[in-house]
Amino acid sequence: MKAMILAAGKGERMRPLTLATPKPLLRAAGKPLITYHLEHLRRAGIREVVINHAWLGDQIEETLGNGEGFGLSIQYSREGEPLETAGGIVRALPLLADDKSDWFLAINGDIWSDFDLSGLTPPPDADALLVVTSNPPHHPEGDFHLTDQGVLHSDGPDNLTFTGISLLHRRLFEGLSDQAGKLGPVLRDAMSRGRVKGLFHPGQWVDVGTPERLQALDRQLGSREPESHGRR
Repeated sequence: MKAMILAAGKGERMRPLTLATPKPLLRAAGKPLITYHLEHLRRAGIREVVINHAWLGDQIEETLGNGEGFGLSIQYSREGEPLETAGGIVRALPLLADDKSDWFLAINGDIWSDFDLSGLTPPPDADALLVVTSNPPHHPEGDFHLTDQGVLHSDGPDNLTFTGISLLHRRLFEGLSDQAGKLGPVLRDAMSRGRVKGLFHPGQWVDVGTPERLQALDRQLGSREPESHGRR
């Protein structure tokens, strides 16, 4: 299975930090945010990664190269002007889904989590598996409702927050173009047909969407034991 890191956003909430640096290359504990994803993917046994980019995307390619330094093979989906999440995935689909697997793993580039990606398995009778977690203070209303049977609904009691980590099947995007817009409506449509499963993550997760949350993550990770940094 291949993985896609969604990294094409302009990072407007992160300004002024993102005026000269793309958000995936902002550092926490001395390491670019996207490096944590690459390390987690490699530990999960995934070796082929697609990264979409737009804003200052050349810097991402210059920093990560072809992925060899991380023990991975990286391909890039260049958007020029940023597409929304679903559109970006549709643009990258030819790189993601092939005769080996119609499923792929998708991760938002602006999150950090200790979720073990190796625990994700394509569910039967579904088009998507989303990892959800407890609602953070800045998003108290959550996103989706997880039933006791592991099915996600677009709304319900005790909504949980979508972590930005998911397994997606290519048929979720059938008939869509790279102008499909955001991923949320695509997922909600599939939920209305009972085609989206959920998995609860009780561990750590951070939406690194503001300079303040980046600073908090930097302090959190900086207090840990040092890890391997980037290229080897």
